[in-house]
Parts: sequence; C-alpha cells; structure tokens
Amino acid sequence: MKFGLEKNTETPFPRGDFAAAESHEKKGSIGVEGEAASRPVTVLKNGSAVRLTGMVKTSGCAAKLPPEKLHSVIDRLPLQNNPNLVEGFESADDALVYRVGDGQVSVQTVDFFPPMVDDPYIFGQVAAANAMSDIYAMGGEPAVAMNLMCFPSCLDLDVMKRILEGGLDKAREAGAVIAGGHTIEDPTPKYGLCVTGFMKESEVWSNKGARPGDCVVLTKPLGAGIINTAAKVDEAPEESVLEAVRSMTTLNKRARDIARKCQVHAATDVTGFSLSGHASEVALASGVSILIDTKSLPVMSGALSLASFGFLPEGRYSNENWLYGKVSFAPDVPQNMIDLVYDPQTSGGLLLFMPDEDARRFVSEMADPASCAVIGRVVERGGALISYS
Repeated sequence: MKFGLEKNTETPFPRGDFAAAESHEKKGSIGVEGEAASRPVTVLKNGSAVRLTGMVKTSGCAAKLPPEKLHSVIDRLPLQNNPNLVEGFESADDALVYRVGDGQVSVQTVDFFPPMVDDPYIFGQVAAANAMSDIYAMGGEPAVAMNLMCFPSCLDLDVMKRILEGGLDKAREAGAVIAGGHTIEDPTPKYGLCVTGFMKESEVWSNKGARPGDCVVLTKPLGAGIINTAAKVDEAPEESVLEAVRSMTTLNKRARDIARKCQVHAATDVTGFSLSGHASEVALASGVSILIDTKSLPVMSGALSLASFGFLPEGRYSNENWLYGKVSFAPDVPQNMIDLVYDPQTSGGLLLFMPDEDARRFVSEMADPASCAVIGRVVERGGALISYS
C-alpha cells in the first residue's frame, strides 16, 4: 500500500514571466458541478468569508510527503511476514491485499488530503474518487468505506456537511457504502476515505508483472497539479479549471470495468508521485524499463502553457529529485513537458500494461482519445527506468 504522509510546507515555485503572480482579487471559477460558477466562499463562524484553498499550504495529492523522505523511513521498516498477506508496502503497490478465505481477498487502502478546490461538495467528491481509485487500480471494486475528516474549529459546520455529502454521493456512484469514520479538529481542513473491496485473489492486479512488449495505457489526461497551482492565485483559464475538476471527480470505475475484459499484466494509478514516479515503481517492481512518447500523452487544456509561465507545485521538484538518475529525456523534449511528467496528479487515471491487441481494443472501447491513449511500451531493463522521447 502506498504511504502518503502530509507535509504542510508546499507553496508554488513559479518560474518565468509570471513568477510574481500573487493576486487573490481576480475573478475565478473552481467550484463547479458540471457548469461554470463563481468561485465559492466558505463562511467562518464569525460571518466572514474565506476560500478553502486559502486555508492550506498544500492541496490534493501534492500534499504528500516527498517520496525521497518517505522512502528513507519506510525502507528501514521490517517487512510483514504473514501467510495471508498477498501485497504489502514492499513494492509501493496501491493497496494491501489480505486473504480472507475461499480464494477471496480483502483489498484495503486509505487516502486523504487538503482541498484543491473551494467548493466543499466538490472537494468531497474529488477526495472520495481519489481514495477509491486505489481499489480500481488493483482490479477491484470498492465495497465499504470510512470517512477521515480534519476540520478547523473556525469553519461553520455546514461546510463539513457539504464535504461529507460530496463523498457520500461519489461513493454511491461507485456502489460503495460509507458508514462512519473519524474526525479531528485541525486548522488545516483535510478529507478522505479508508476503503475496502473484496475480490478473487486470482483477479488481483498489482504493479508487478509488466512484460517487455506490453503497451502502456493512460486513462486520464495530465496537468491537474499545474492547473490547481495556477487556480490558487486565480491565473488558470476557466476552461482548464473545469476540465481539471471534471477529471478529478471522474471515477476510474469505467476504465477498470473495460480493462477487466482485457489481459492486464500490471496496473497502478497516477497520483501525487507523478506519471514518472508511478511508472518507475512499476518498472522497478517488474524488472523492466518503459519508453514513453511525450507526443502521445493526453494533456489537460492550458496545462503546458501554465507550466511555461511557472505555475508549478513544489511536488513537481521533489518528484524529480527522487527520480534523479532513473528517468531520461530525449534532447528535443521541451521543458514544459518535463514539468508535466513530474507534476503531482490528484485523482489521476489508471496506468495499465497490456499486450498490444488488448491495449488497442481497450482504447477503442474507452472512446475518449483526448483522455485515454497508448503512451508507450515496455522493454527489457536498460539504463533508465523511464525514457521519454
């Protein structure tokens, strides 16, 4: 199971002509439910207004502890030795898998983070979709979940209610049940779920097993971290924000359901450690290298332009530092594309490793070329884990 510890020191690291873009007084729209709307405000107990994203230093999956620091701790922990434990944290897989008898396993994960949008209901939806994604990445379906809520005492309790309603509605869409949870008073709002699914052990996907010759398929576009960073200072175009919100609130259920009809050798989802980070975990666990064509990557509208103007989350840099020496780029790959493949995603897509025929059939049935594409292929282990052209 991936560890995702929160760090409360992230701010954007702008680079370029718009490095000083700090205005919080311009119009914007991030709190939407399918249609554009004015940026919502949250009411404090004293009646004044505040934006949820104005209460945090980090947002979404970009709030994860940098992977280099995380691994310096968990790599020194003893591995769990239990005959019923099928998957633990040793290969940074998306969830733990534990045998419960009769060929069945329990698949469990937990994920929570600070808000990346200002609308409490949409924040709840994004957090729930992100938490349940780990179950889909293992080939399963979420069944039951528990809420995890950190809530500031200064906020009106109706804000908490709307966050929880967003999570409940997204869980209902997934066919899962939320029945309880835990709350802590905290100056930084955070929300997420502890999720459990049940499935046949023989049907579990893992991030091990990618084979030379496999195609690499990505099911959602990249750029959420960049767009969210620009949105915090009201510099993201409305259409980019809307696309990011729609992507982050979309369950990976349909992608999982279609992929279940295909031969999947390995799978993961793309979240805070970026496309490069999660792909490298598959390459390392599978003993292979991965070649990725940057021209094939699905990208959210405006993300590359915003990256060129320097709207980059700190997690983009910690991801690159962690992967130093493991990732290579062809000389003609532009800087904003390098930024994109290190960008921490929130509620990102599945990354699937399949034989060529299955991959083509899968992409055809998904029927969304702007979001889902074959982005590369697996080769024998070479010098770099991931090579971009």
